[in-house]
Amino acid sequence: MSQVEREIETAGGSVGVTVERRGGIAIWTIDRPDRRNALSRSVVREIGRLAREGARDASLRAVIVTGAGDQAFCAGADLKERQGMVEEEVRDFLSLYRVCFRDLDAMPVPVIAAIEGVAFGGGLELALSCDLRIASRTATMGLTETSLGIIPGAGGTQRLAREIGASKVKELVLFARRLTAEEALAYGLVNRLAAPGQRALEAALEWAQPFLEAAPIAIAAALSAIDAASDLPLEEGLSFERACYERTLVSKDRTEALRAFSEKRKPLFRGE
Repeated sequence: MSQVEREIETAGGSVGVTVERRGGIAIWTIDRPDRRNALSRSVVREIGRLAREGARDASLRAVIVTGAGDQAFCAGADLKERQGMVEEEVRDFLSLYRVCFRDLDAMPVPVIAAIEGVAFGGGLELALSCDLRIASRTATMGLTETSLGIIPGAGGTQRLAREIGASKVKELVLFARRLTAEEALAYGLVNRLAAPGQRALEAALEWAQPFLEAAPIAIAAALSAIDAASDLPLEEGLSFERACYERTLVSKDRTEALRAFSEKRKPLFRGE
């Protein structure tokens, strides 16, 4: 275990992220509205801790990540905190980003970013570490780091290029473009927009409802197989898909689905 991973494991609940549970759905809210929900070291560390803890929670069916208030999902790195860091501390912070966002990305349940207000720099990179993204109609987002003399350092160039292609990412990053919600949808940065006048969190909660009745083993296996597609050659990817399928094949949930079909009722999945 790396030093960064040990730091996450030993951290307690940190100021900056609040947790709410609505049945099988967890809501993690960056709660720093006075700082436009900027990513401090403690916030990033807490997101990593929650991701690791949530991955072990058999009752969890989905996670929604959002920001407090209506001004910002997350405005990016906490530049006030960053100003006090020497170069080596910044490097350590980038390592923390990498581990914590990786753990969020690897969760076995769907993670939805509910984007209200701005999502710039590290804020958008956090959203890109989620499986799905939904934005309010008034949201604004972009990887704007080059305007500050740096580049995206929390996975933005890599994750977004895998989502929408290198050419579009170069345009967004090199020009530090800020996109409206409609533009972000057209580019593929978000999957859908909330209804007019609807808050992103409300829309995300509605969107997540089917996961409460879905087969947890199948959902986790599908996430693993899809995530591997961008990293593996086709033949290796097909073999990995087969291994993921095997997890569902031997599950009681699969048997339950077949029984429910024959009995003309909804299946009751238990994640077994």
